[in-house]
Amino acid sequence: MIQVYEKKGVTCVKMDIVLGGKKVNTVYTLLVDGMLIDTGPKRMETELISFYDNHSFDFVILTHSHEDHTGTAPWIQENRKVPIYIHPKGIEICAQAYPYPKYRQLTWGKREGFKALPLGDTIQSRNQEWKVIYTPGHADDHISLFNEETGTLFSGDLFVARKTKVIMNSESIPVIMDSIRTLLSYDFESMFCCHAGYVENGKKMLKQKLDYLENLCGEVKNLHKEGLSIEEIKNKLFPKKYGIISVSEREWDSLYVVSSILTD
Repeated sequence: MIQVYEKKGVTCVKMDIVLGGKKVNTVYTLLVDGMLIDTGPKRMETELISFYDNHSFDFVILTHSHEDHTGTAPWIQENRKVPIYIHPKGIEICAQAYPYPKYRQLTWGKREGFKALPLGDTIQSRNQEWKVIYTPGHADDHISLFNEETGTLFSGDLFVARKTKVIMNSESIPVIMDSIRTLLSYDFESMFCCHAGYVENGKKMLKQKLDYLENLCGEVKNLHKEGLSIEEIKNKLFPKKYGIISVSEREWDSLYVVSSILTD
């Protein structure tokens, strides 16, 4: 359920989330130069405490406030007494106890509230300076981290997979695309994603995702010009009924991919 390995000077903590004997997701916590990036879900707290007890870090950076990234932050705050940073838009969310729907509480666990501090434009780890890049779309408080010296990028949840089939009702495909374009303006190769882990040829893969989304936008807009409704476009482009749609009571749906493109 937890695997720890090193890649390009980064300690990667891979966590497979298993429910009813079936793997439903994978999420990562990452450690580099005394900087812990994201804290995994509450559900994995016991396993992560073992990791924390055997590794040193000076502070925590949260790429965004979603519970699969902030779940053990309260434990860290209580037991490690290190500062925890997030984009200012995420501070109020972090202060709340499990501010998310029941199905997500069951999947990731119930994260208690904690006090996060606001991130600035840069953050200094033990030996390196990191640029904090605001990259909304997946979440309004989402950031990425870039080290110009090493060419290392931590992309949070901006990549996840090359092709996007379903999103949350709070997400925006056009905003995600703008954030990807922002990251592609930087000179990086090594990319670490909080769900895909280390992504080889990261810049190439992120560009492929942008190309896919640009083509998708064109398809959606052309079908809309032909008179198809949002629901009809969804059924044509995304005929598969993903399980997360019913489990989440449609907080996740392919429909939002289409509607966010058409409301841009």
